[in-house]
Amino acid sequence: MRTLLLTLTTRGRSFVAAGITALLCGLLIPEPDLVRIGALLVALPLLSGIGASRTRYRLSCSRRVVPTRVPVGQAAEMTIRLTNVTRLRTGLLLAEDTVPYALGSKPRFVLDGIGRGGSHDFRYQVRSDARGKYVIGPLRVRVADSFGLVEINRAFASTSTLTVIPKVIPLTRAPLAGTWLGGDEGRRSIAASGDDDTAPRPYQTGDPLRRVHWRSTARYGELMVRREEQHWRNTATLFLDTRRLAHGTAASFELAVSAAASIGVHLAEEGFDARLVTEAGLIPRQGSFHDTLLDTLAVVRPANSAALHGGLGALRVAGGQIVAVLGAMTREEAVELAATRSGGAQAMALVLGSSPVAVQILASAGWQAVPLTASTSLAAAWQQLHATQGMVGSP
Repeated sequence: MRTLLLTLTTRGRSFVAAGITALLCGLLIPEPDLVRIGALLVALPLLSGIGASRTRYRLSCSRRVVPTRVPVGQAAEMTIRLTNVTRLRTGLLLAEDTVPYALGSKPRFVLDGIGRGGSHDFRYQVRSDARGKYVIGPLRVRVADSFGLVEINRAFASTSTLTVIPKVIPLTRAPLAGTWLGGDEGRRSIAASGDDDTAPRPYQTGDPLRRVHWRSTARYGELMVRREEQHWRNTATLFLDTRRLAHGTAASFELAVSAAASIGVHLAEEGFDARLVTEAGLIPRQGSFHDTLLDTLAVVRPANSAALHGGLGALRVAGGQIVAVLGAMTREEAVELAATRSGGAQAMALVLGSSPVAVQILASAGWQAVPLTASTSLAAAWQQLHATQGMVGSP
């Protein structure tokens, strides 16, 4: 009986309360007609509750969200299909999906009913101004009787996941395709000038002796090394400093995350074998670099650590070319970061915050470093990095 009373709506409880009052008054007066009216008011919601509880509607629910990844501020569409797999037509259905607060209010839908074997689609849009992974669902369905006296709640187990990624800004390629990482002209020139996809270049400090090309050394009269196309030109490490003390404000941190996402997507589109590193170290790849990058940056938060040791160690091990998105840095941290550039590998840095000393130290160590502020567009800063001949990937 208690479970039955819990299924009553406000209208159903009002009927029961009015019926009990009428019964008591009819017995006290006494007035038989009032007793009969009271009994009817009490019986009607109770009978409706018994009938609704015994009606075993079998409903199936399928759902999908398109796209599964959206930048902040953009909308995704959720589609839910509710199917009646029984031979009975359902009663009035009140459907409500569970949506996190950051995605907006809970959508509600009302259906007069779904016929035998029929289905109905619900569609609504969600959007968020904050990055993150959001679980949407499950769908809750309330089955109501024709009088609106009883509601029975049922929930489905299926959910959907929406990943809200940082804003990705399109970046242009460098004006000289032959010196740009992954450029077709550069690939053809290298492959055509040597055997086994190698081409000689002058020896630079830090080059391993195993790469010395003795035939070219004898030909040119100076020490020459093999330039391995796949390793030299198509690999890069993207470094993002997520330390709280390096950014100070939430706006600075979000700008850094957006810059890292934009650069990483650009590298992936150019065909780089790239990796993502933070001050804590290398981020393990889950699938492609593109997926790992966006899934990681969707949920990254300012770190409380004060040191860069884990990230600097990963940069030294990775070697090759570096693209760094940095916050405010001390002189000592800038010197340590500058030292991670190996041999003749190219290195670029976008420096947020007030760190002119860090920009100078990196530049003196052979990095292309420019400051990035809220008033400077990322696209303009990216072009500034390529304003000199020392572009990423150039020999």
